[in-house]
Amino acid sequence: MSRELKRCSMARGCLQGVKYLMFAFNLLFWLGGCGVLGVGIWLAATQGNFATLSSSFPSLSAANLLIVTGTFVMAIGFVGCIGALKENKCLLLTFFVLLLLVLLLEATIAVLFFAYTDKIDRYAQQDLKKGLHLYGTEGNVGLTNAWSIIQTDFRCCGVSNYTDWFEVYNTTRVPDSCCLEFSDSCGLHAPGTWWKAPCYETVKAWLQENLLAVGIFGLCTALVQILGLTFAMTMYCQVVKADTYCA
Repeated sequence: MSRELKRCSMARGCLQGVKYLMFAFNLLFWLGGCGVLGVGIWLAATQGNFATLSSSFPSLSAANLLIVTGTFVMAIGFVGCIGALKENKCLLLTFFVLLLLVLLLEATIAVLFFAYTDKIDRYAQQDLKKGLHLYGTEGNVGLTNAWSIIQTDFRCCGVSNYTDWFEVYNTTRVPDSCCLEFSDSCGLHAPGTWWKAPCYETVKAWLQENLLAVGIFGLCTALVQILGLTFAMTMYCQVVKADTYCA
């Protein structure tokens, strides 16, 4: 009897330690989701005119992605917090499965991206060129502003060449954001006054230059998720142990 009580006491002590660690982790996880959601809502409210460049996925904007991601992270964090506080095996297992599915989905997307880089490149360029035809049209203020900002900030013009715009305007003309020195209707001037660099390759090169930062962010994200999985499964096992020894 004394041995059983000792086992029960040890199991409950371990469970309490893991419980508070699990709760603290999920509280930070939930707060992180709140932050991402808040940034997404702020972007949607203040930068609503800045949308996606894709004509095939008009809702795939930075604001929408952040809102969806933040909401999902908050939901998972909430399940983890309640599961830890209530020592509920069902909620802990749900948290574990959801987080594992997210991790596997991220890994699958990463593998597919690197496996089909060339195909994704071709499709992205084709889709972006289709989007050019929506530039300056009614109801596409977001896409118009996005192209203007990219061409101005990256000092580039068109998707693969400034001549991409000739098909849009059906004449030798580019948007004013392509001009070396901006002025009204400068896009009607001679090609020597326009940026020559293709925007797709320019932005791609910029991303490759910052690949280390992207890789570190991805690695940190994966480590946080693995830590969450470890906490969830450890606490689940401790709850099972406590139930067994203290029954």
